[in-house]
Amino acid sequence: MNEDRLNGDSGSQSLISRIASLFSRKPKTKQDLEDVLTMAADDEVIDHDARSIIEGAMQVGEMQARDIMIPRAQMKVIKSDCSLEEILPQIISSAHSRYPVVGENPDDILGMLLAKDLLPQILSSDHSGFNVADLLRKIMVVPESKRLNILLREFRERHNHMAIVIDEYGGVAGLVTIEDVLEEIVGEIEDETDVETDNFIHKIMLDDYFVKALTPIDEFNSYFSTEFSDEEFDTIGGLVIQAFGHMPTKNETIIINGFEFKVINADLRKIHSLRMRPVTSE
Repeated sequence: MNEDRLNGDSGSQSLISRIASLFSRKPKTKQDLEDVLTMAADDEVIDHDARSIIEGAMQVGEMQARDIMIPRAQMKVIKSDCSLEEILPQIISSAHSRYPVVGENPDDILGMLLAKDLLPQILSSDHSGFNVADLLRKIMVVPESKRLNILLREFRERHNHMAIVIDEYGGVAGLVTIEDVLEEIVGEIEDETDVETDNFIHKIMLDDYFVKALTPIDEFNSYFSTEFSDEEFDTIGGLVIQAFGHMPTKNETIIINGFEFKVINADLRKIHSLRMRPVTSE
């Protein structure tokens, strides 16, 4: 028994000696260090998850904000002139907790809105004095070339979770969050809202719904027990545009077969989202 213990100790000492030997040569390249990690994982000194995290941390030091940012075209922003009723469907649809707020154009970043800051406003019975500018918080601005390890340190020091990424001309290139950086280290992070990102219809309150314009007509019919025709158009957005007879703009409203559709978000080419409610007869 003593001999087995001695052999076990000898094996441990041998493994430790091998790792110490590698480090004693002072690894001079990234490959040298990766070789050490590989051997440590193979010999179960560290598990493979730990090895992956260490390698991810090493990789982050070589990456820049431009490598992982959410491009400008995919950013979910809120316009500073939006009312509370217009903001809520956007938040319900995207299910984010933080939103850049823009002024006259996408490059005019005024600050950041936290979804939780809207809770007192929602509970208030009077929304007439609502102004999103009163709820804005400062938002970090970083260049595309910002290295991720430095960005992560700044996120921690400033207690921030989001930064706007700007290009060499000062225009908005995209945004990056602390979660984006951490995912490069530990892998994909999913939460309970990620499962719901493909839902087309969200109930806001009783008889009041947020509807994506890309909602298939057959899915709309199934959800609301309606019988809209899908012979000419596949989506609710196409149906609504046909009913208007022109490309509608934000806040335009139309009633179709007992349902009121209000345009929430649209550009010159298409509708992005709608607010819908059944119209009850007086």
